[in-house]
Amino acid sequence: MNTVTNKKAIKGGEFLIRETEANDIFTPEEFSEEQVMMAQATKDFIDQEITPKAKEIDGHNWELVENIFDKAGELGLLGISVPEELGGLGMSFNTSMLIADVFGEAGSFSTTYGAHTGIGTLPILYYGTQEQKDKYLPKLATGEWAAAYALTEPDAGSDANSGKTKAVLSEDGKHYLITGQKMWISNAGFAELFIVFAKIGDDKNYSSFIVEKSFGGITMNEEEEKLGIKGSSTRQVFFNDCKVPVENMLSERGNGFKIAVNILNIGRAKLGAGVLGGCRAVINHSIRYSKERKQFKQPISNFGAIKQKLAQMATKTYVIESMCYRAGQNIEDHTDELLASGMDDAKAKLKGVEQFAIECAILKVFGSEVLDFVVDEGVQVYGGMGFSADAPMERAYRDARISRIYEGTNEINRMLLVGMMIKRAMKGELDIVSPAMDVAKELTSVPSFETLDTSVLFTTEKDILKRLKKAALMVAGRSVQVFEAKINDQQEILMNVADMLIQIYAAESAILRTEKLVEEKGEAAAKQQINISKIFIREAAEAVAVSGREAIAGIATGDEQRVMLMGLKRFTKYELENVHALRRELADELIEKEAYPFFVV
Repeated sequence: MNTVTNKKAIKGGEFLIRETEANDIFTPEEFSEEQVMMAQATKDFIDQEITPKAKEIDGHNWELVENIFDKAGELGLLGISVPEELGGLGMSFNTSMLIADVFGEAGSFSTTYGAHTGIGTLPILYYGTQEQKDKYLPKLATGEWAAAYALTEPDAGSDANSGKTKAVLSEDGKHYLITGQKMWISNAGFAELFIVFAKIGDDKNYSSFIVEKSFGGITMNEEEEKLGIKGSSTRQVFFNDCKVPVENMLSERGNGFKIAVNILNIGRAKLGAGVLGGCRAVINHSIRYSKERKQFKQPISNFGAIKQKLAQMATKTYVIESMCYRAGQNIEDHTDELLASGMDDAKAKLKGVEQFAIECAILKVFGSEVLDFVVDEGVQVYGGMGFSADAPMERAYRDARISRIYEGTNEINRMLLVGMMIKRAMKGELDIVSPAMDVAKELTSVPSFETLDTSVLFTTEKDILKRLKKAALMVAGRSVQVFEAKINDQQEILMNVADMLIQIYAAESAILRTEKLVEEKGEAAAKQQINISKIFIREAAEAVAVSGREAIAGIATGDEQRVMLMGLKRFTKYELENVHALRRELADELIEKEAYPFFVV
């Protein structure tokens, strides 16, 4: 197990108000030999069993999909997080992030995998009784049974708790009769087990149930015709007096919504990692195609416009990579602390993720939007061929789009992450008020003209980062003051603040990863990672400036607005760097190596 030594463990959301040292984070370069071997075995499985059969999978060859699912179970890939005594491998949270990352290259099957190992299995692992775990987890870990998660309803999407599915206790008190309709259910076509959410009587919140397909009273529509992930089984599921034993209730009555929220936090983190394999595959295809495709008597990889695209694709991928494993290790370390204090294993794992729910939402939003950017640029590199189903970009483009929707839309996640930050501040769990007040005082003070020692790596970039945090504190702090309890009604401003926080966490993660790499291997060995970090912090400053201006226009007028805009300009300024030259240098290395070279597999 990898544990980062930290003098004082960081809390979720605290990145905004606390300076983090490079040695306090975990980076992908630190994965153990065992973890790298596991990732390579997963990559080999995808290369042999999935990639060559992608068209067949997309063509609704469900027999093939089930066969691949069974083979994944035989290799142990479906039981990464399940304890060994229950048929799994019992591996760490960050290892499960790594395997989700590699499966991102598997197209439709990545959804099949993620739905089963995440939202299908984890509710039982974290909330089940020992009897429920003993009965079901070995079947799920080995792939004997496939699992599905039945939450969404026709009139209950983002407002998940508003569903109408009912559970009525039978007269003899031995069963619940579940009746209702669920939709967009991944794996529904071949699942033997469903995690079903239903309300009992007039309860405000859902209860959750483990439902076996064999219980009866379950029917389904035909497979949905979807834009992407066509090889993932997605069907509407109807429950008509489905007879579920009372002992198959998960946790307590009315605790279903809490289960859904906590499992979705895990899903968001895994989705952030789960885009990475896809990003790298698209980058690698794009590099190779750009070297093969000739125009004007030379490969298009020679042209600056193509080099910029390749460099930007790699830059954003490196950044989300850095974010995912930083957050994943934070979750793992916090879980270990709770376990050491005597907390129950399942509760500790849930609390570990819950502590970093803000970061989980950040990973989901940023990761899914990076994937969309990468596949879009991949299509563009391919040009006309990118629009053809004979090339790999068409499927990648379609499959990527769902990532911004499931595990909560990106809009919902943006508002959630800011709401959680504010809530923790109001409860005294995060001292954001004091730093925000200090920034407000700084707005009317004389600016510091302190000279930076630019001979030290990243001095300039860390100064930019420090000021970007001040910009976010200024805007967030004033927004709460102005709107008070009605801040949740200001969705546009919440999303502006969210975008500022996301860019800050992203930039900081990349800089810290690169700084740690430089300490271990030297600047020469990390030249391109340094370039990436310098490029991205400047992109982040521009993005923070745009979001900040939009928010300020909605929260201030007159002299106050002018003062805030002056402060924003001060906080987001930076020295120009020739990013075109940095991108060309980065692209040249990508082209020379014919692959994205910054990861373990």
